[in-house]
Amino acid sequence: MQTEKVTNHIVNWLKDYATKANIKGFVIGISGGIDSAVTSTLCAKTGLELLCLEMPIHQAESQVTRASKHIDWLQSNFKNVKRQQVNLTPVFDSFIDTLPSVTNEEERFLSLANARARLRMTTLYYFAGLHGYLVAGTGNKVEDFGVGFYTKYGDGGVDLSPIADLMKSEVYEIAKFTGINSDIINAAPTDGLWGDDRTDEDQIGASYPELEWAMLEDDKGKTKNDFKGRQQEVFILYKKLNNANQHKMKPIPVCDIPNGLK
Repeated sequence: MQTEKVTNHIVNWLKDYATKANIKGFVIGISGGIDSAVTSTLCAKTGLELLCLEMPIHQAESQVTRASKHIDWLQSNFKNVKRQQVNLTPVFDSFIDTLPSVTNEEERFLSLANARARLRMTTLYYFAGLHGYLVAGTGNKVEDFGVGFYTKYGDGGVDLSPIADLMKSEVYEIAKFTGINSDIINAAPTDGLWGDDRTDEDQIGASYPELEWAMLEDDKGKTKNDFKGRQQEVFILYKKLNNANQHKMKPIPVCDIPNGLK
């Protein structure tokens, strides 16, 4: 990848899109992870206003620290960056208190994890509407179009996706090129939705390099029978997740009414 040219292309694309839409700038949630760090840096490079939101919900201290340090770095390098912390933990806890109890708490862990992401999306759009900003998405190509590893109407609820055509490895290339903090680059990827230290790999069952490989092999028309051992295992996992999450990648289905019925 021609990293410098790709970086400049995305920055110009962001600025051109916002300018044509008569929008003042961007708002983005900073998680302490590589994707939000890179996306926010690209947005900052446009010179347009950028509001970075910290939205902890029972967040691990390491994630909070990385997010805060990244915003410090942005503000020291770009005059157009502002920050706002919104502690969503009490709101999330209040939401849980209003829900009916369940027999087995583990049965609703995933639903509550997704609720965290949707609460953050609502907060992002509150500030976007307040200031006339666009919500910048942080999904990369593997997550958005490979395995669908994001929350529908949560972190998938955005106005534009600057890095969605980049593989995870390419996101890391831009991170290194733009000088993003090494603690973010070296941290194990996590969605931060569970209140513990589980990583993306723990949840998915494969690493991002493995998923990138499977995505590229699938694009070549390969099947599981072309592989053995761990490669076959990863390819089967990739295809399973890709098929299961097509509802996230395709437009919402619309029931067309036949002519003559209306």
